[in-house]
Amino acid sequence: MWREGMNLSEVIASMESSTASRAQPAAEGKGFKQTASRRDFLKAGAAASAGLVVACFLPLGARRVFAQDVAKQPAPIPPNAFVRIAPDNSVTVLLKHSEMGQGVWTSIPMVVADELDCDWSKVHVEHAPAAPEYRHTVFGLQMTGGSTSTWESFAQLREAGAMARALLIAAAAKKWNLAGTTDCRTKNGMVFCGDKKASYGELAEAAARLPMPTNVALKKPEEFRLIGKPIKRLDSKAKVTGTAEFGIDVKRPGMLIATIARAPVFGAKVKSFDATKARTVPGVVDVMQVPSGVAVLAKHFWAAKQGRDALVVDWDLGPGAAISTSGLRAEYRKAAQTTGTVAKKAGDVDAVLKAGKVIEAEYEVPFLAHAPMEPLNCTAEIGKDGCDIWTGTQFQGVDQMAVAKLLGLKPEQVRIHTTFLGGGFGRRANPQSDFIVEAVEVAKASKQTVKVVWTREDDIHGGYYRPMWLSRLRATLAKDGKPAAWAHTIVGQSIIAGTPFAGAMIKDGIDGSSVEGAADAPYLDAVPAHRVDLHTPSSPITVLWWRSVGHSHTGFVVESFVDELAHAAKQDPLKYRQALLPEKSRERLALDLAAEKFGWGKALPKGRAAGIAVHASFGSYVAQIVEVSVEGNGPDKGRIKVHRVVCAIDCGPVVNPLTIEAQMQSGIAFGLGAALHSELTLKDGKVEQSNFHNYLVLRANEMPKVEVHIVPSTDRMGGVGEPGTPPIAPAVANAVFAATGQRLRKLPLRLA
Repeated sequence: MWREGMNLSEVIASMESSTASRAQPAAEGKGFKQTASRRDFLKAGAAASAGLVVACFLPLGARRVFAQDVAKQPAPIPPNAFVRIAPDNSVTVLLKHSEMGQGVWTSIPMVVADELDCDWSKVHVEHAPAAPEYRHTVFGLQMTGGSTSTWESFAQLREAGAMARALLIAAAAKKWNLAGTTDCRTKNGMVFCGDKKASYGELAEAAARLPMPTNVALKKPEEFRLIGKPIKRLDSKAKVTGTAEFGIDVKRPGMLIATIARAPVFGAKVKSFDATKARTVPGVVDVMQVPSGVAVLAKHFWAAKQGRDALVVDWDLGPGAAISTSGLRAEYRKAAQTTGTVAKKAGDVDAVLKAGKVIEAEYEVPFLAHAPMEPLNCTAEIGKDGCDIWTGTQFQGVDQMAVAKLLGLKPEQVRIHTTFLGGGFGRRANPQSDFIVEAVEVAKASKQTVKVVWTREDDIHGGYYRPMWLSRLRATLAKDGKPAAWAHTIVGQSIIAGTPFAGAMIKDGIDGSSVEGAADAPYLDAVPAHRVDLHTPSSPITVLWWRSVGHSHTGFVVESFVDELAHAAKQDPLKYRQALLPEKSRERLALDLAAEKFGWGKALPKGRAAGIAVHASFGSYVAQIVEVSVEGNGPDKGRIKVHRVVCAIDCGPVVNPLTIEAQMQSGIAFGLGAALHSELTLKDGKVEQSNFHNYLVLRANEMPKVEVHIVPSTDRMGGVGEPGTPPIAPAVANAVFAATGQRLRKLPLRLA
């Protein structure tokens, strides 16, 4: 979703412009203006914990850190409360990121607990409120995305844990009248000095009264007792027993449930509506027009849905009614025949292509829905002193500003209560805050506390999609079989265009998320003449980042085309890639490990074939090798079956290997659904799919055996939530070619 190094100060400034005099300041180089005194901060924390509240300080712009260099950071920003220690020895970690199944509810507290030396069995976690103190240290907005949560928080949370530990040691030394703290040590929630010992709970209140240390010593990696170890998830029990609260579980006194009749085609507007029958449905309380359509408010969901079904709405469909997948495909194909805005170029590509034998291929990927297991929902309650929001969101900072602007409030008057998210995949990180703003609009119009619930059909018919893409590639080979020229033209909608982020993130006509994984493909370094260019057509179809964003299409395209070049050169696909990648590169290390663990080159069972792909995204490097078969007769004739996936990842230093394994498995399953089944098509402006019966995702019986291997690494820490998705589709397509001789260049993969 995001890329490291983006400068979003312009974005923050533009989004805060309407409330500039009231909102917290945007990024200011080395830090932020101090806005809260330590006394006020500790007073608020003490009310919540009756013990020690610990702050940690890191500047905006902090990058991935593993060694002990936090003390070298510039001036502090306002205190970020991340740790509370209560008299009962419990330790509460406030999680500024959203837990949507990716495991940060466990991995990030592990970082705090390791430096704190606390009792892991007494660690609890809460979602932090929406506040400037919880801004992303790189992007400057409170948010979760881009597989950044762990590496972004790593240095910050290590310091928080170490700071808490230092305060507790100082409190113990003072209690025991020691001249210093040199002889004190900590272990499992206790401070020791000789025969003296005290629990963290005993020391918490005294520690809270001590001055904050300016520098704290961090552990050396070899001293870690949690970081790098397989630790089971802290949220599993609540989710298994049903006690975990998701947005759709929220209940408020006097709350009404609302469903909304939204436009049947993109850009349509309500001309008129008749709610006569809707109002007769038992349980329906009110019907009203809102900016996104017509809302039906009821005492419970079923009444709201039945009332909506009974509505008669006359729509002005507008030009969106003419959109079709076939028409878009023809436009994209025509555009791909010309050179677009250049994203990367070296040498005279056209001259080299003209002088050699050209290998040409065209690849297509469809629109995709996010289809999280928990449908979208948001509860909004507007009071005299502000607005409260209960929802599973990835974008607290953006949502808070959007609601403040809508209601004319200060951002701090918008209180966002983040619940667990039943899946996000980017859908709950919308720059327009669509499902949040919509709920507030209904609450404002009705003067009621309202929970707006989307059905799955609502989101699939009228949601924000992964864009449809078309790529045209051409290459010529040198005598050694390596590419001498490489031309890649990409056609597809920009995710960023038209959002508040556009000014900061579209440079020289290029939305970087459209070309990531292609313009920075590692193979291009070995190609003397290469060009990657982009066409960005506009459309009323709303699009958004989808798990792995641009890499979700460029990974498929680049790795499939490299495989085509390997076969054109009559070379082994693994050896071909190895020849193009530097021997010590992180892609190469992941590729070599996957090949070793898979047993590349060894005989496979009859009827099976192997395919390979390697792709870097979000700071991590993932190689996958798959074993597939193709059904040859009966009703399943032509069905692609993936039996085994061997995955190797270099994500830098590891916090929790179980999280990495789970996220690779998850990314593979998510990507396999798109590789084998998922697509959205449009006819007469309407999406033809509606639910899981015709928008297919991977079924449980289709899940292959997945082996995950981690490359030992001390390089920069990367993410793991998204990088497992891009390589799986090309690996399967390449295996199908090895099995059948058919080169499949369109997703989902279907044999002729």
